Amino acid sequence: MKEKLRIIITGSNGFLGQHLVNYLSQGQFEVFALSRGANQNKITHGLNYFPIDLTDVSSVKQLFEVIKPQIVIHNAAMSKPDTCHNFREECILNNVTATQYLLEASQSTKPYFLYVSTDFIFGEDGPHDEDTFPNPLNFYGESKLQAEAAVKQSGLAYGIMRPVFIYGPCYESMRPTFLHWVKNSLEQGKEIKVVSDQRRTPTYVYDICSGMKAMIEKRFVGDIHIAGKDIVSPYQMALTVAKELSLDSSLIFPVTSDTFPEPVIRAKRSGLKIDKARRLLGYEPISFEEGVRKSFASNE
Repeated sequence: MKEKLRIIITGSNGFLGQHLVNYLSQGQFEVFALSRGANQNKITHGLNYFPIDLTDVSSVKQLFEVIKPQIVIHNAAMSKPDTCHNFREECILNNVTATQYLLEASQSTKPYFLYVSTDFIFGEDGPHDEDTFPNPLNFYGESKLQAEAAVKQSGLAYGIMRPVFIYGPCYESMRPTFLHWVKNSLEQGKEIKVVSDQRRTPTYVYDICSGMKAMIEKRFVGDIHIAGKDIVSPYQMALTVAKELSLDSSLIFPVTSDTFPEPVIRAKRSGLKIDKARRLLGYEPISFEEGVRKSFASNE
């Protein structure tokens, strides 16, 4: 029997982290899930879970010496742009320094290092391809770009994956997504205002999981965008949720982003091009409509 590959997934209690753990635990990997606090994963049987603070360098090194991973997926991050803006030192510690600690701990076994980045490293005029010059509009994007640079300078075989606006099934232990907020509001008969002047390429979470699995299997090296194929606004997303779930779309009102003043700048025309992933990984995401159906069908 072929020995399973030892894979570390950081941030395993988060939205993408939980789905990744569930997805990869069913294949040729022995998954070691790392996060803060108690394990929140739906799958507990046979799961190797380690509570850890990634900003504690000695704990990180000790754990890597025990696990000796062949693959590392670094998904953990301080990912709320407003919080990163207000607590910059904490942001750098969690997004940059923690990444550096993981890279240092990886030097002894030289695993394939897959870093989960973000479209926030870019500015306006999306959707962007991998050759677009980075121009982060806020501190969160800057911190992720700094972490990308550390990964590229590590000497490890690496893949940098950039997703956009992740959505999908929401388990009990997860924070509700934008789509679930829309569903819950409409079911309660609440009127909601949704931004119509921003464009994104929302990504179904299991498309991301399959794309990352393809990166690992091919040992893809470099930057690649794993995103959805449809360019839509949050308002259009909300209308799609209403349509697919037979809810009252008249409760949804389009507004501009100026309606909700925020402390950080966010691109109005964002999103990512996926031509490279299609060509090199055989990546083909589902439509946003199908993603909405799957997101809620899984929760019935």
